[in-house]
Amino acid sequence: MRAANGKVRPHFGPIAEWLAKTPAKRVAEKRREADLLFHRVGITFAVYGDEAGAERLIPFDTIPRVIPKTEWDELAKGLAQRANALNRFLEDIYHGQAIIKAGVIPPEQVLKNPGYQKEMRGIDLPNGIYSSIAGIDLVRHSDGKYYVLEDNLRTPSGVSYMIENRKMMMRLFPELFERQTVLPVEHYPAMLLETLRAGAPPRVRDPMVAVLTPGQHNSAYFEHAFLAQQMGVELVEGPDLFVKDNTVYMRTTSGRQRVDAIYRRIDDAYLDPKAFRKDSMLGVPGLFAAYRAGNLSLANAVGTGVADDKSTYPFVPEMIRFYLKEEPILANVPTWQCRDPKDLAHVLENLAEMVVKEVQGSGGYGMLVGPAATPKELTAFRKLLKANPANYIAQPTLSLSTCPTFVQRGVAPRHVDLRPYVLSGKEVKMVPGGLTRVALKEGSLVVNSSQGGGTKDTWVVE
Repeated sequence: MRAANGKVRPHFGPIAEWLAKTPAKRVAEKRREADLLFHRVGITFAVYGDEAGAERLIPFDTIPRVIPKTEWDELAKGLAQRANALNRFLEDIYHGQAIIKAGVIPPEQVLKNPGYQKEMRGIDLPNGIYSSIAGIDLVRHSDGKYYVLEDNLRTPSGVSYMIENRKMMMRLFPELFERQTVLPVEHYPAMLLETLRAGAPPRVRDPMVAVLTPGQHNSAYFEHAFLAQQMGVELVEGPDLFVKDNTVYMRTTSGRQRVDAIYRRIDDAYLDPKAFRKDSMLGVPGLFAAYRAGNLSLANAVGTGVADDKSTYPFVPEMIRFYLKEEPILANVPTWQCRDPKDLAHVLENLAEMVVKEVQGSGGYGMLVGPAATPKELTAFRKLLKANPANYIAQPTLSLSTCPTFVQRGVAPRHVDLRPYVLSGKEVKMVPGGLTRVALKEGSLVVNSSQGGGTKDTWVVE
């Protein structure tokens, strides 16, 4: 909120003024009201492995993160460029593999990657789009620049919190929206539906869309139900669907109904017991055959995991240069590949200053934040690295930007990141902003909700 000289940045001016004038008692009442409303709506998530098995509220902070529109416009260009290159990469590796033949990326990085699905070879997708919905995580460093932390191209979650956070702020603090123009985000479900329909098989005139969920025990079930309701489409589970003559149908009270496009929130391995894991009870037998036959579209496509693997991430700037003949607008964080003996030696020597992540990891699990680790944790992680170096990448510890956040003792700075949601169809679209995640523990850099992080409304202001 404040520049290095202590002055409030112009785009944060109205918020700073409001904070200074609003009694602490009123803010506390509004925060309690927000918790109550989130409980009533049922905006919860589950943590896998939590012994209590209880669903929790994601902590919501009532001080928004504010980004000036000029800054956002440049970010949006970089996000669109990145999503475009990643989709071009996915289409290429499942067809001609020009990037491998050109020596830009090693063959083993693609062909031996756990996310690479050989079954996808040669399948032509509408508009050449593999990742219709991408959640690209950004952090702002002390140098003032934004960096891409990771690309989420499989089943990125959290967009429902972005929308509900905005509804909550408008309900609790309408006076704040009168002070400046905040660009809207509530039209995201309409944009998502339009993207899903645009990606349906070309010969279908009025595509039927459904959201496929693993069920109510999934940690993001609220979001699945929320998006289906907001788009006005059916929320289905595996047993609600069946395949006949390579066509997918939904069971309804008035008979079967054809389904043309599925927004799936189930991992590749569980989608179809005939094609992937035979023990899956979540998917639909024959679904992949209907997909291969061109009678169904899936968002996101099967096999996108190879592109958001953390060991593929360092190659994205070269993908942009190779496919688009452009320089990357958004920079990567410098990354060491632990499978490389030289990189591994460097990481082991500097482990106390590094952030180390599993290449297929997510949710903040299986990672080490060196500066926050104890000597015992560093020793244990050294053993993991030496035992399986190919499973890890390492990055320097960035000094993530902070935003004012309500904590027990009042307002204090807490580290934040930003996840914009990029929709790719006939064109690339996104709503301004995204989900700001905040590390509520003092000094913590881990913003994931599963690790105790919270969320904020993100304002892009004129």
